[in-house]
Amino acid sequence: MGDHLQSPEKGQGHTHVLATEADDTSQMATEEVAYMADYTGFDSSKVDLIPSGNVQSDTRKVIIYKRRWYVLALFSLMALTQGGVWNTWGPITESSETVFKWHDSNIALLSNWGPITYIISMFFFSWLLDVKGLRWATLITASLVLGGTGLRCITSERKPATWLINAGHVLNGFAGPVVMSGCTLLSSVWFPLRQRTTATAIGAVINYVGVAVSFIIGPYLVQSPSNSTIDFNNTMMSNASGNITNIPQIKRDIMNLMYIEFGWMGAIFLLILIYFPAKPPTPPSLSASTERVDFKKGLLNIFKHKRFWLVALPYGISTGVYGAWGSVLDVNLTPLNISQDEAGWLGFYSTLAGAVAGVVFARFADIFTGHMKLFLLIFMCGASASVAWFAVIVEKFIPFSSVELYASCILGGIFINGAIPMFMELCCEATYPIAEGVTSGLLTLLNNFFGGIFLLVLMIPKISTKWMNWALLGATLFSLPLLLAFRERYSRLHIDLKAASTNRDEGDSHVGVQCDKEHKR
Repeated sequence: MGDHLQSPEKGQGHTHVLATEADDTSQMATEEVAYMADYTGFDSSKVDLIPSGNVQSDTRKVIIYKRRWYVLALFSLMALTQGGVWNTWGPITESSETVFKWHDSNIALLSNWGPITYIISMFFFSWLLDVKGLRWATLITASLVLGGTGLRCITSERKPATWLINAGHVLNGFAGPVVMSGCTLLSSVWFPLRQRTTATAIGAVINYVGVAVSFIIGPYLVQSPSNSTIDFNNTMMSNASGNITNIPQIKRDIMNLMYIEFGWMGAIFLLILIYFPAKPPTPPSLSASTERVDFKKGLLNIFKHKRFWLVALPYGISTGVYGAWGSVLDVNLTPLNISQDEAGWLGFYSTLAGAVAGVVFARFADIFTGHMKLFLLIFMCGASASVAWFAVIVEKFIPFSSVELYASCILGGIFINGAIPMFMELCCEATYPIAEGVTSGLLTLLNNFFGGIFLLVLMIPKISTKWMNWALLGATLFSLPLLLAFRERYSRLHIDLKAASTNRDEGDSHVGVQCDKEHKR
């Protein structure tokens, strides 16, 4: 069976849109076009479209390829692995500090390489996505993750291993820009209108799934130190028996974890090398074939784009602060005498719930296209309520309840992480025809910037932890007036709806279906 279907060309001067797959029926193709044409959320006659001269020939075919899911799967596996590698050491802090004689500052530095390298390299990788395309950007990113995991496999000797592990995390950190922002470009060039936000969601939240999984994989594969305790300065001390009895086994476990992550990433790299095209032979929508503003001009314009900042600042502040807040959740919960293990599970559940919610609500947004502002306002209101609930529990303004603690934390993850795909898609709509790589790159730079500020405040000597929850609450509340001021307009969506509406008005609502042998796989 062919990889896709297309509509036969009927006449000249009009785009004939098809949104179906090779194993679908012609009825499904008709329903897809009818869905877009019958969309009632907009008055297409009042839409300010991109000048027609920027759009390729109106008779250009629009084809949806089944292989788009394979491309998204490879990208997602790479993103999942990069997130898991970044969070390797936090879940096994005690074990790694025992073997390598590290302190908390060593663990913190390994985590901080992520935002540090992101800020350094974001503009280069945005240019790479825009100018060289998705294949080269993804291939280079995969090679960085592979190289980073490989360096950690060379030795377990304390001093050289410490240097090599840090170098590996620098390389893994440089992979961050494409992992965090490439999903919007991938969804734009590979996916049709009704699946764009869903595809963005999968590519965006899967990195967080990798972080969540690392909380399970690390402790499962690596033993904790036995016959030992840790003092309040995180200095390893012997107990009454006088020895930490399992250091050799911990070292072997850590190296096995390194080998597994390297081998896993090696397999993903080979699959990407073999087949990962930058874009399909024929675009999945009319907007995907529209010429984007060149990188330099787009970058300059976006800094002056008021509507972009009305969405970008709420995204960067709320998600950036939340990500940093979650990375030190165990510190936050110390006054409640909650153990590091339980704090880790709480972080796992909230992160995973947010990732699942991101995909589910993105699918909902695809079905009810054009209402992202409303959805985001609801999400930020829910996030503010959840964070406030969590804060009053931690401050003991209300009687403590483990159930309420878990519920408030998980709901916060659902509302904040679940909003990420819609933030990214709404910004891409607002800035179109600026390239998606430029828009999402600057978005995720803001995320890392505000997360870094949060962590820098935490490093102030003798500062308490009481401010942390209130800072997160302020970040979510700050988002609301900016989102309310945002004037909603969907430039990409309108182009695709206009094409579908034209087809129906021309009497072409019933789309014929046939296989395109030229691109048959």
